[in-house]
Amino acid sequence: MFKKPLSNLKTSAPLRSSDRRKLKQRIVAAYGLTGEEGDALVPDGILSLKFSTHINEPGVAYIGPNGDPLWFTIGKASEDLIPTVYTLWKKEDLLPFLSTPAAVIPILIGGADLMIPGVMHCPPSLREHQLVAIRQYVTIGDRPALSPPVVIGRMALPSDQLRSPAKEKGKAVLVVHAWKDFLFDMGSKTDLPPETILTTSSAQEHEDDPVERDEEGETATSPPPSEKPPSPTPEPVEAPTSVSYTAGEVTELLNKALLQVISTTLKSLPSSSFPIPATLLYTNHILPSRPAFPTLVISPASWPEHLSSGTDAPHIDTDITIKTSSHKSLTTFLKAAEKNNLLTLKSPQKQQPDVLVTLVNASHPDVIQHTPFVTVKDLELKAAKKTAREEKEKESQSSRELEIKELWKPHQSTVELFEGMGGNKSDLLSAVQIRSLLNSYIAANNLVNVNDQAYINLDELLYSCLSAKSKGKGKAKDVDSEELSKFMKRDELTKTIIAKMQSWHAIRAEGKDPVTKKGSLAPIQVVMKVRQGRKASTLISGFEPFLVIDAEEMAEDLRKACAGSTSVSPIPGKTAGYGLEVLVQGKQSGAVVEYLTTKGIPKKWIEVADLSGKR
Repeated sequence: MFKKPLSNLKTSAPLRSSDRRKLKQRIVAAYGLTGEEGDALVPDGILSLKFSTHINEPGVAYIGPNGDPLWFTIGKASEDLIPTVYTLWKKEDLLPFLSTPAAVIPILIGGADLMIPGVMHCPPSLREHQLVAIRQYVTIGDRPALSPPVVIGRMALPSDQLRSPAKEKGKAVLVVHAWKDFLFDMGSKTDLPPETILTTSSAQEHEDDPVERDEEGETATSPPPSEKPPSPTPEPVEAPTSVSYTAGEVTELLNKALLQVISTTLKSLPSSSFPIPATLLYTNHILPSRPAFPTLVISPASWPEHLSSGTDAPHIDTDITIKTSSHKSLTTFLKAAEKNNLLTLKSPQKQQPDVLVTLVNASHPDVIQHTPFVTVKDLELKAAKKTAREEKEKESQSSRELEIKELWKPHQSTVELFEGMGGNKSDLLSAVQIRSLLNSYIAANNLVNVNDQAYINLDELLYSCLSAKSKGKGKAKDVDSEELSKFMKRDELTKTIIAKMQSWHAIRAEGKDPVTKKGSLAPIQVVMKVRQGRKASTLISGFEPFLVIDAEEMAEDLRKACAGSTSVSPIPGKTAGYGLEVLVQGKQSGAVVEYLTTKGIPKKWIEVADLSGKR
């Protein structure tokens, strides 16, 4: 049904409270849910989205606040509300399920229907066309388990006919929706939840049936013999959350670490690297080579053997060190290794009080037969690489940030001032450059007030500039010549001169031609307002000068990110061509700011205002 992209997508809209309650009541009645379960599966803020399938069937999807599709209908007058896999992961028993071998699932996801030979387990008394889920039968270690629901479909025939001799072939389930199809991809694409371990009675219900495939490749295939489910095992014991090792088990783990380091780093060292002091061998080689997941290497006596794989790693209460081993000292441990012909030692001397390791035996049978494992050092290196990658991504993000400069040009009365200070009337200057020119002029003409060095004495050039009247509209307020004294604070002087200059700005973005324009640059406005009496919306405007934002693209990206409707229109009350305004349904300032910053807009140039008031 959704093996190809959806078309004719309409703008999604939040359901009114009354419509949401009606939807919840329908689902509660259809699936026999409690009110609390209904609230969880039909949450506040749910949206509706109309679409068409690739075969032009109309449908409606109901999307959760986080963007995950939760329910859908297919057909013009369909009353059936079908849950998505996102919903079934919240409540796995919402639909009866059939199981099939793991090798079949990729074919179902590709758009094939489930064939009768592919059914391993099916509940009795299922009706034709009844909605069902499909779960994959897997093994974790030697234990049978079931995945969460990964496919949703309708029974192609009643379940009591599946084992009929006349029904050895044919379709069992007609697939409607599957994990990783285009409906699923509309959501957050959450990872598949963990499998459920089967009890003995549940495992016995699953039959070891082969699955066939037709010549056209449109049906599910059977797994090779090696992938057939094993015989049921006894009901597993719950895994403990922490375990302890005995002294003998710690010694065995350290021996494994020694074999690991001999078979990897030590055997490739040149002979000039020896001898190695025992303490350096221990701290720099053996300790980093300890198993990162000890229970996968040696199962402690306190942990049931059948839990040694396939479960979450428990917390290890015992330090895997020489002190907790049966040897208690490093020298004793190494002498035992020497006795086993794994290495050669040299006794301590007066000049060298530490035992020396002069040779390692990489051809020892235990070294050759050693099975490598993930070490503590491997995890540390992986973590370091992840940190470095994240830092690199941050630097890359920083490098994508727009370079925005506020500039000023000498204008009217400031032209004579800057020429007198040694500047050029055609230069575009930053605030730092203006301050530097002014400070140099003040120092060269000894204009610092001797009584209060925070003040600057105004000479004729400065006084003339400050007292001159500005021409034109939109200029800064002039200083009244009657109120203007012969001295002024340095910061106030700088600000007043900048206010009399002509504003410019320059923007440089990666992959774009740099732009330098007259006029000050206004921040992007992100305003939340209540529209149409009660609906809150977020309006974005003033983004055009920043080069990297396209209105239509932003509207589409925010529609997906916010799971709400968006639109693009001219700014109300402004002349044509003044600029565009993007509307996002709901209070979405956080998502909008995040989107703008990922595009390289510095937060300094984003202004957020909430004019929606209390609702």
